[in-house]
Amino acid sequence: MSDTPPASPDSPDFDEMTRDIAEVPAVEVIVTVAVNLMSAAAVKLGLTEEGDKYKDLDEARKLIHALAGLMDGSATEISSFHAAPLRDGLKSLQLAFREASLVPDEPGQGPGEKYTGPIYG
Repeated sequence: MSDTPPASPDSPDFDEMTRDIAEVPAVEVIVTVAVNLMSAAAVKLGLTEEGDKYKDLDEARKLIHALAGLMDGSATEISSFHAAPLRDGLKSLQLAFREASLVPDEPGQGPGEKYTGPIYG
């Protein structure tokens, strides 16, 4: 008899999750995480249909910085096919952050700019 309780609709089956993630290529995991960071940053920048309802520039800064770090760290691991649109999205978020800031950061000091270089907008 197993000491592990059976999975219920409310609790995940970790063995199944482990098998599923084992089958996913690393590039797909990296891209998925990057897209999730981009989406969350867009929400925190107020770029969604809800607009300012969820706007929080401090949170957006953290998400954009994390995205830039992920992109910098994985640039040699993912192909240009995957990296180019993610870099474009990152730059768009950085520009949107600069535009949304009442007192914009100095060039090179904005979120993620330590990884990407200065963003001018």
